[in-house]
Amino acid sequence: MQEDQRSNGYSYTALYHNSVVPNLFSDVDGRYRGLDQHIHQADHPQYTVFSIWDTYRATHPLYTLLEEARTTDFIHAFLRHHKQGGELPMWELAGNETYCMIGYNSVSVIADAYLKGIRDFDAKKALEAMIAISNQDKFGKVPYRKYGFIPAEEEGESVSKTLEYAYDDWCIAQMAKAMGKEDIYAEYLRRAQSYKNLYDPETRFMRAKNRNRWAKPFDPSEVNFNYTEANAWQYSFYVPQDVEGWKELLGGEGALAAFLDELFTANSETSGREQADITGLIGQYAHGNEPSHHMAYLYNYDGAPWKTQARVWES
Repeated sequence: MQEDQRSNGYSYTALYHNSVVPNLFSDVDGRYRGLDQHIHQADHPQYTVFSIWDTYRATHPLYTLLEEARTTDFIHAFLRHHKQGGELPMWELAGNETYCMIGYNSVSVIADAYLKGIRDFDAKKALEAMIAISNQDKFGKVPYRKYGFIPAEEEGESVSKTLEYAYDDWCIAQMAKAMGKEDIYAEYLRRAQSYKNLYDPETRFMRAKNRNRWAKPFDPSEVNFNYTEANAWQYSFYVPQDVEGWKELLGGEGALAAFLDELFTANSETSGREQADITGLIGQYAHGNEPSHHMAYLYNYDGAPWKTQARVWES
């Protein structure tokens, strides 16, 4: 009984922490200061503190289940951000864009809501905004579109950005498909395969690449500026949009589970630069940081669900 009560206490504490942000930003009369620094009148409550790289993976999907009305409000806030600044938010704070972290992960939040039937927003404008941010000429998106990956010599954190962009493009593809936009669906589904261009079959890791060759030397435990708050171990498991295709690259059935076993049992020491966010290491799995949070669940996609259960209980 005491153990059950303790477990319930942990769950409610986690739910409370999960609900601390986003914060209401509009005043009681609906007015708020926008990204353009002008005062606007909101027809839906305006929210702030969208740390989307942190929250698109699990927090916003939870909100689509527990907070449907607020999820709609969040998306309206995204679209107002786009209208006032020409782009969807990356990491919005108090009516400002901080450009902290990577990706255009707001597209994941929008697509997830739309595909779950939360549609009280202008889907046409949303898709236009999603496409617009994917086609910007900054943060390595030009070489990403040109080569299908970001060369390491052209942009920092090139591996993580390429992988995140590929996932975000898959989200745009799914939104387009649901709206009957088959041409957009086909184009963004193609872009979503870009992760393959950084997969090294010899090492099985996602590696930084210069224009025509792998960046060397290579140590998967090294924390460097080719990855975002991570190393090759911690970002090489980021292909949520195409687990089956990635499994084939790894060697077929059972190969992913074996690679996960190596991840969780590897030496926990990292090399390279100091990165305070990489914490809670179990092998090279970093429980204290976002890129690792889905990894234990990947066993379910390779015929070993009991290993997911064991690792989730352990962590």
